Amino acid sequence: MKRFNITVNGKAYDVAVEEVSGGAAPAVAPVQAAPAPAASAPAAPADGTAVNAPMPGTILDVKASVGDTVAEGQVLMVLEAMKMENDIVAPKAGKVSAISVKKGDSVNSGDALAYIQ
Repeated sequence: MKRFNITVNGKAYDVAVEEVSGGAAPAVAPVQAAPAPAASAPAAPADGTAVNAPMPGTILDVKASVGDTVAEGQVLMVLEAMKMENDIVAPKAGKVSAISVKKGDSVNSGDALAYIQ
């Protein structure tokens, strides 16, 4: 038996697979898969607001740095998704406390890109 972690529709499963040899395929019995434990996300700064990716894509440019003071609506980075460039803006005014991505990174919808205090 070999064990694999498989993700289907965003839900992770831990499955066991038996390798079969020979010409005829044996009858297949259904396997009950248990969900794999979820990976823990990095903790957000205690008083920071997360800036999340609105859709999956690739980071084309990071325009802010840790320690920068930003205004609400200021462009923090540019995300390419479906051949379009999308500005990721600050949801509130404050100081950038962390940036979780760099130019060229691929991100999924909901991934934390930066934190603002």
